[in-house]
Amino acid sequence: MNTSRPDPDALLDKIQRDDQRQQRGRLKIFFGACAGVGKTYAMLNAAHAQKANGVDVLVGVVETHGRHDTMQVSQNLEVLPPKKIQYKDRILSEFDIDEALMRHPDLILMDELAHSNVAGSRHAKRWQDIEELLAAGINVYTTVNVQHLETLNDVVGQITGIRVWETVPDKVFDQADEITLVDLPPDELLRRLKEGKVYLEQQAQRAAKNFFRKGNLIALRELALRRTADQVDVQMRDYRADQSINTVWQAKERLLVCIGPDESASKLVRGAARLAASLRADWIAVYVETPKLQNLNNDKREAIMKTLKLAQELGAETTTLAGESLPTLLLSYAQSRNVSKIVIGKSLRPAWERLRRNSLADELANRTKDIDIVMVGHDLEASSEKSRGIVGTSHLNSEQEKKTSSSDYIWTAVVCMAATLISAGLMQIFDLANVVMLYLLAVVFIAIRFGRGASILASFLSVASFDFFFVPPRFSFSVSDSQYLFTFAIMLAVSLIISNLMANLRFQARIAHYRERRADALYTMTKSLSGALMIEQIIEISTEHVAPVFQAKVAVLLPDSHEKVRPPVSGGNEKSTLQELDTDVAQWVYDNAQKAGLGTNTLPSNAVLYIPLQAPMRTRGVLAIAPHDQQQIFQPEQQQLLDTFASQIALALERVHYVDVAQDALINMEAERLRNSLLSAISHDLRTPLTAIVGLASTLDEQTDLTEEKRHELSHAIHEEALRMSGLVANLLDMARLQSGKINLNLQWQPLEEVVGSALRACHHSLIGHQLETNIPKDLPLLSFDAVLIERVLCNLIENAAKYGEGMIHLAAVKHKDHVWVVITDNGPGLPMGINIFEKFTRGNVESASPGVGLGLAICEAIVNAHGGKIWGETLEDGGAQFTFSLPIGNAPAMPPVIESEIA
Repeated sequence: MNTSRPDPDALLDKIQRDDQRQQRGRLKIFFGACAGVGKTYAMLNAAHAQKANGVDVLVGVVETHGRHDTMQVSQNLEVLPPKKIQYKDRILSEFDIDEALMRHPDLILMDELAHSNVAGSRHAKRWQDIEELLAAGINVYTTVNVQHLETLNDVVGQITGIRVWETVPDKVFDQADEITLVDLPPDELLRRLKEGKVYLEQQAQRAAKNFFRKGNLIALRELALRRTADQVDVQMRDYRADQSINTVWQAKERLLVCIGPDESASKLVRGAARLAASLRADWIAVYVETPKLQNLNNDKREAIMKTLKLAQELGAETTTLAGESLPTLLLSYAQSRNVSKIVIGKSLRPAWERLRRNSLADELANRTKDIDIVMVGHDLEASSEKSRGIVGTSHLNSEQEKKTSSSDYIWTAVVCMAATLISAGLMQIFDLANVVMLYLLAVVFIAIRFGRGASILASFLSVASFDFFFVPPRFSFSVSDSQYLFTFAIMLAVSLIISNLMANLRFQARIAHYRERRADALYTMTKSLSGALMIEQIIEISTEHVAPVFQAKVAVLLPDSHEKVRPPVSGGNEKSTLQELDTDVAQWVYDNAQKAGLGTNTLPSNAVLYIPLQAPMRTRGVLAIAPHDQQQIFQPEQQQLLDTFASQIALALERVHYVDVAQDALINMEAERLRNSLLSAISHDLRTPLTAIVGLASTLDEQTDLTEEKRHELSHAIHEEALRMSGLVANLLDMARLQSGKINLNLQWQPLEEVVGSALRACHHSLIGHQLETNIPKDLPLLSFDAVLIERVLCNLIENAAKYGEGMIHLAAVKHKDHVWVVITDNGPGLPMGINIFEKFTRGNVESASPGVGLGLAICEAIVNAHGGKIWGETLEDGGAQFTFSLPIGNAPAMPPVIESEIA
């Protein structure tokens, strides 16, 4: 059998990931310890090499910082023109992502991955621009320093005393296809700083006194090297998984310590921690649950949890495995994690037992040549053997493992008797050798139904019954033919093997059932949380799912605007909602992002366990849980499930938070735009007629020798300006009323020509100097509309045509299917390109001297939409603009018949 054959599921997953990679651009990061090591210079040299190979290279952003060498090497590369953005009365240059996507080069250079874009850009961060470029299939080269990585930001701040606020999520760094470390020794970097090759002279002096100290540079260099090594290690493990390589590559030390339920396990963990520290290696603490160890009392189980907790405190990654063979599970897990050394306790078994079977160390050493086996002075196996006969609660089941009772043994005897009776009846038909199969069937049934102890009893009862009732001489345990002794031995061996196999199958089924329950519980809650749109929904979903899984009362505590944890709001299922909470403990958990309360090192006497809800960006709240059975919730796999639940809740809270932030930002942006437009309209279009009115009124008041004709002319001008200002204010008020949704239509069935006539009379001043043609068919049906509002629509459209037209206006109506279209055409310049002229405060020509605030067409659209119609505009081929709005015909009432005598 070829054990190195790839797993089909793994191959399918690899094919899918390869397809996604082919559609997505590749990201290469030039990584360094700090500024000045030559990241940008190395990136530009790599870009020149790609260009020489025929790759289409485009410089999106390159920050030379005045360095002569960098400026020189950046020549002969095509540079994308920056986008100009106004920010606080200044014009700033920023990366133009739209132009880059339209240009779509093979490779684009994007310096300074952690850069924050200017307000008003599409994305807040440059790494978000790079994500969009990669999604479009464009390869990207970029640079970043170690202090800009989110998880290392605090560490760098503690080392250097300087906090860097521009950071990059680690997932962006981890998802890079290639990491190139650009490194310089501290002494050479300090020399470059003095020569002015890093910063200008004044900046260099400040940097040398603060950030660029030799101790800081050494520490940053170590962080950069370690972070690069971690990324390379991940890539190596992915490669081994893709290629189905089972051998261990000891490129990086990683330890695995196997712990048991005995008292000296803590000594083993401390020894492994010291070894890992001396080797500067990662280490993993593993507890393997085998059928021999599945029935442990509470004391032993609590010892396991304490040992795993100790390993976590000492810096280990902890996990629990379940299976039949301890050596097989350990080696399989070690190979999957690329473990270089396995640490186990030294066996002190007696010599006769070592002759009977190999120790765990011997089994591991015989099965692998790639992993070193390290033994410490610890009797792991002997302790396990002593504890395997103690029956208690299995952590693979939420219910107590059932012990074989006296009734089970009675039923076992009954089943064996039944098998004997049936066999006696079959003796007339089958040979004696075939009757044995019936007893084996009874052993299988008992093993499935009653477990290992009853099946062992059934094995011996079956052999005894077969001998006593069927083997000559019958009804005696003596045997006339010695060959039957061999039959008894085989029958007993097969029965015992069957009973053992069935017991192991029950164990595996219990493991599978438990894992299925965990996966189903996690899937159900995650699915529910994915559809939650409000925080209240998240709290309700979390309580409903966490409480039954862990048999506990649950509460979710969230902070207020002042970062103070609030007590939970009562509601929902009171049986599963926790009410008695200590908000001071919850506040400490929220502030420190650490667990506290029951079973922790902080306030362990508290009856409630407080867990921080840590999301990728920050802590979002606290999960409080008070279990009914404290032993159950602190089982290792239950703790892992609880931590996963808390992570999912935190992610949901953060998602809803950023949805609210995005909505608030959009609302604020829209409000700011409307405010600026309104202020612009008031400052220009309202101030102009007011200024004219004040000036004309002053002239009329101060000059007493004016003729009557001149006075009449001035008063008429004042009246015209007042009407103009009144119209502007009316538009503003109407738009506010329509925007609030408070529009009540006075619908009446009436002919269209009447409202057209009243609209023409209302705007006759605007039509002076223009030629108007109307074409309203007499056979148009009656329409149901508000005459005042539709008149307002017609007036706005006619005045708009008169304002921008060049003397000719045409108004027509036509029946089109189940609507009547009203069309108003002018012979002006037409509609502007790329502008939605029906938006509020939008004008066709911003610099136009024509009065107006850009609300007329917006008001028309709101009124027409309220009537169930539509309005649109277009530019005619031979010039001019045409506006059309439609009104539904509906079912008009029947007109009363016309009587000729009444006409006469």
